[in-house]
Amino acid sequence: MTTTSPPTSGVQLLEVAPELAGQRIDNFLITALKGVPRTLVYRILRKGEVRVNKGRIKPEYKLQAGDIVRVPPLRLPERDAPVPVAQGLLQRLEAAIVHEDKGLIIINKPAGIAVHGGSGLSFGVIEAFRQLRPDAKELELVHRLDRDTSGLLMIAKKRSMLRHLHEALRGDGVDKRYMALVRGHWPTSKKQVNAPLLKSNLRSGERMVEVNPEGKEALTLFKVLRRFGDFATLVEARPVTGRTHQIRVHALHAGHCIAGDPKYGDEEFSRELRDLGGKRLFLHAYALSLTLPDGSRLDVQAPVDELWSAAVERLASA
Repeated sequence: MTTTSPPTSGVQLLEVAPELAGQRIDNFLITALKGVPRTLVYRILRKGEVRVNKGRIKPEYKLQAGDIVRVPPLRLPERDAPVPVAQGLLQRLEAAIVHEDKGLIIINKPAGIAVHGGSGLSFGVIEAFRQLRPDAKELELVHRLDRDTSGLLMIAKKRSMLRHLHEALRGDGVDKRYMALVRGHWPTSKKQVNAPLLKSNLRSGERMVEVNPEGKEALTLFKVLRRFGDFATLVEARPVTGRTHQIRVHALHAGHCIAGDPKYGDEEFSRELRDLGGKRLFLHAYALSLTLPDGSRLDVQAPVDELWSAAVERLASA
């Protein structure tokens, strides 16, 4: 099947999210411009056609939060047209919407679905919603969730909403709360983990994060919600900063890794949860509170999936 319109993009203005600060411009564009060959990305950088805050930059330029990146019109090869997202996934994501207004969509993202394509995936949540909402031309992710983490994810339908929420995330205008099932007896007195986090990429390209004095400041507040003897504790985690893998690494640093975490977890603990039917990462973004541009407050909650609740019920009766 051939497309009727020529595969040419217009000028794009991309705002740099806080969590992407420090990333090189070339890596940022390779991720942001899905379907655009790397050779074309490097060509427009080399020719000085990419502008940041209206000025020229070098390919090794490191982005700052809030930078506006101007990408020139790009002519794409026909074969790089977006891959249609499977109908089943589109229906799942449409059913996962918990709030929608003229500027914002909030979904209860299922575990196992990436927020965007890349790393061998041709599509994720944002690509799916661009198919579901073709009239919303400025659809962008406000923030990210790890692929295996479920829960509340914000998608801006307008550039003004994206800017508003990025500003709110930089301050304290957005309150995000997670539930995590962790190993062992989390002490009630352990109310916070304040430990700097450093990102590194392994040879495989996999991203790992560790507590390291040279890393970026990171703070997570914790609260005990429910105990399962000395075997496990259900905690609430409230990340004050928004670092990659923050809750997962801070839980590990506190000596209580999260169930089902393939990177930072304990295989024996995860296996016991799998035996109870809990084959997933037990981290869920369950509550979100934010102020909208008109000054009104929006509070949203999202239930855990059946797999999580069934495993926790079995754990409670074990």
